[in-house]
Amino acid sequence: MQSMEEMMKAAQEAAQKIQQQMNDAQAKLDNLEVEGNSGGGLVKVRASARGRILGVSIDDSLIVKEDKQILEDLVTAAFNDARTKADQKANEEMQEMQSGLGLPPGFNLPGMG
Repeated sequence: MQSMEEMMKAAQEAAQKIQQQMNDAQAKLDNLEVEGNSGGGLVKVRASARGRILGVSIDDSLIVKEDKQILEDLVTAAFNDARTKADQKANEEMQEMQSGLGLPPGFNLPGMG
């Protein structure tokens, strides 16, 4: 039977391991890219899986003064599409990481939700 001291040490080591894996997962999410688009691909937004915007691409055909509101709406839609994809990718990565830790599905790690 383990002593209380041994159990506390094991719990602390497990917590440190989980924290390191969470840090690694967050770094991985920042390196994974998703691309949101709207207007049939006329406006594209690249983002990290953490939702950091990496770039915007607007087709030249949309740059018409009279269509400014349409362009603004398409950029907004592309941002939202990228954000949705970033959230999906982040959820997939977190589920993969949690299953690797043997945590039950739906278990929410502090700082990860």
